[in-house]
Amino acid sequence: MKKLIVTIVTLTLLSWSAFGGGYQVRLQGQKQTGIGLIGTPFTYGASSIFYNPGALALVPEKFSFSAGVSGIMGKAVFQKSATDYQAYTDSPMGTPFYAYGSWKINNSFAVGLGAYTPFGNSVVWNDDWAGRYLIQNISLSAIFIQPTISYQVKDKFGIGAGFVYAIGNVEINKALYYNTNSDVSLKGSGSNIGFNIGVFYRPVEGVNIGIDYRSKIIMKVEDGDANFNIPSSLATTIPPENKFSAELPLPANLDFGVSIDITEKWLIAFEINWVFWGVYDSLIFTFEESGDLLDSSNPRIYKNSVLPRIGAEFNLNEMFSFRAGAYYDPTPTNEQYFTPETVSLNTVGLTLGVSIVPVKGLSIDLSYLQLFGMEADKSYDPANFSGTYKTVTFIPGIGLSYNF
Repeated sequence: MKKLIVTIVTLTLLSWSAFGGGYQVRLQGQKQTGIGLIGTPFTYGASSIFYNPGALALVPEKFSFSAGVSGIMGKAVFQKSATDYQAYTDSPMGTPFYAYGSWKINNSFAVGLGAYTPFGNSVVWNDDWAGRYLIQNISLSAIFIQPTISYQVKDKFGIGAGFVYAIGNVEINKALYYNTNSDVSLKGSGSNIGFNIGVFYRPVEGVNIGIDYRSKIIMKVEDGDANFNIPSSLATTIPPENKFSAELPLPANLDFGVSIDITEKWLIAFEINWVFWGVYDSLIFTFEESGDLLDSSNPRIYKNSVLPRIGAEFNLNEMFSFRAGAYYDPTPTNEQYFTPETVSLNTVGLTLGVSIVPVKGLSIDLSYLQLFGMEADKSYDPANFSGTYKTVTFIPGIGLSYNF
């Protein structure tokens, strides 16, 4: 009986992996989204607070403000192995946002403040779907607040750094094996600190090089609520109401990008992102009550990933600029521990964008991102759960930026 309970609880808690291993929401600027989510080699204004603090001091205007929001509309399809059974997600629209402001104090120094949402997820499967004992629904969000300082060493070179304070919330619901009415709800919040540093270099006119490093952040959840709806006969073994703590890793990123003005109107850009998902080796939960029975260490064994990106921009005139891009995002998940709380597949992303400048200094920025998760057979070995997954996601975005 004890072994069965430990197994059930372990499967329940593995659903938390979405916080550390779900897709990374790299939607922190509509101009950057439109050009393949490339941002390191650009001085697009205050959005450099996220993409490259070293570029902030080279923004020519004294004041820069930028804000925007995107709408994530996605669907995942699961087909059970060797059957005709299919299930679909019915997830609500996610709305990651960003807001930045910067001030160029003098010719050398600039400071800024940003708030943005680089991690988040919302997935809803039907209550009676085949994988309900792994996950029924999950909702999580993480907000980063980043004060930043940037210094222009010479006309062609800038360095910058930002302090990051991260806060997050998560809620998970799933069914339990005991009877048709058994389920569990997990709710928690966490916070921690990190940093963002960047270097920007313009070796010759028309060529920009950027390097940015965003540190890993271990989100610490304490006094989370775990509510088990279980038969009364098990209440002495698994407390219906409990508290837990956990550490949930958000990976570091290292970005390297280059942009080249090939004509007066055309620009091309390339970027490589290293995402250090390898930090997500296991997930450990400690419960306030019945610790020996419920405490668990769950292997995830993620691997680091490398994302290549390419994009282009065409400046038609002072009023209109058009952008397009593409990238490839390989899944960091382990073949033995693929769970459906976030269906992370090898993914191709295609982007479009346009900026409209109705008056000097004001830009209306529109973007569109479409993601194609490549169909693949996946399994979660601890529960002997396997099947074929595929995904498609549509992400329109709108933002405003004002520089003066």
